[in-house]
Amino acid sequence: MNKNPQVLHADFTLSYHYDIYFTKYLFSKDNPLIRTFFEKSDTKGHIPKILFMIDQGVIDHHPNLKKEISVYFQSVSNVQLIEDIFVFPGGEIVKNETQHLDKMLEIIDQYGIDRHSIVAAIGGGALLDAAGYAAAISHRGVQHIRIPTTVLSQNDSGIGVKNGVNYFNKKNYLGSFSPPQSVWIDQHFLTTLEERDLRSGISEAVKVALIRDAEFFRWLEKNSTRLALFEEEAMQYQIKECARLHLNHITGSGDPFERGSARPLDFGHWAAHKLEDLTNYSIRHGEAVAIGIALDSTYSYLMGSISEEEINRILQLFQILGFEIFHDALMKDDCAPLFEGLNEFREHLGGRLTITLLEGIGKGVEVHEIDNDKMKKALRRLSHHTQYHEN
Repeated sequence: MNKNPQVLHADFTLSYHYDIYFTKYLFSKDNPLIRTFFEKSDTKGHIPKILFMIDQGVIDHHPNLKKEISVYFQSVSNVQLIEDIFVFPGGEIVKNETQHLDKMLEIIDQYGIDRHSIVAAIGGGALLDAAGYAAAISHRGVQHIRIPTTVLSQNDSGIGVKNGVNYFNKKNYLGSFSPPQSVWIDQHFLTTLEERDLRSGISEAVKVALIRDAEFFRWLEKNSTRLALFEEEAMQYQIKECARLHLNHITGSGDPFERGSARPLDFGHWAAHKLEDLTNYSIRHGEAVAIGIALDSTYSYLMGSISEEEINRILQLFQILGFEIFHDALMKDDCAPLFEGLNEFREHLGGRLTITLLEGIGKGVEVHEIDNDKMKKALRRLSHHTQYHEN
């Protein structure tokens, strides 16, 4: 009798490649980007379909967009436009209410969108997340193109490999790692954003600078007044630099699909995700991230990992940019709901609790335990700091 186990080994590597294009007036007849993209595409004799899903907020501010898309694609070869263009609510509602995901799946099926076809999503990060997830689970993977329209989605969420919706009242409980076929960033969409949405995305630039690039953080400090006024040149620089740093991590970390427990790009996010839930998503994601970063930076200071000068620089930058750095909901019921967020964060990642903190501006560090008393002290310090500056 052969007691040695018989084993077959499967070992293969998949190569992913996609380009992120920066442009203006994407659907203007004079802009060759989309035409050139499809002219260069190898369709292998198959003419793919492209189906658009658009954020309602984008349509509200760009009411002629559907017509512009229809007219533009009359001059695009190698792809067939689905003339019906579908609009979904933007913001977390599109991720929270499952009927929107169901509708997306029905549309993909109804119009015969197959693995060689494309779902193109235009909107903020939430709409891109939901549409990308619908594409990823249809036919085990329909290609998708992202056209992010907010600062946050252009410099962070819209350029990466993650898709998902919220479930069981948990952020991104259902999701996939499905890289887009391409990302098209049109800076013109930013011109119609509310100030809150323009500001919100800058928090992700502060985040990636704090954990990855001290020089970029100094640039943010130097240009903080220009960014607070949303000057176009400064905004475009921070978007591109933030996107570059995020992509460097995704492509160079050795863990693009987050198989490990560490997730440094989620610095400040464990508290931010819980704060969004505690405020019933009345607070923008980027606003919550700013508060989460301020909290974890203050905790880092109290643990002796960064200096008083460094924590003061961080908090001052957020305040010059116009962010709130504290919210009363964090201290609800003696912080019990907030600390539930730590466990939810661990469950989402799997394995050990792994939180990114700071050991200097431009240098993140992973820790596996949080001192709850010190975290409460960090909250009180932020609360007092806010009250002092308001007075």
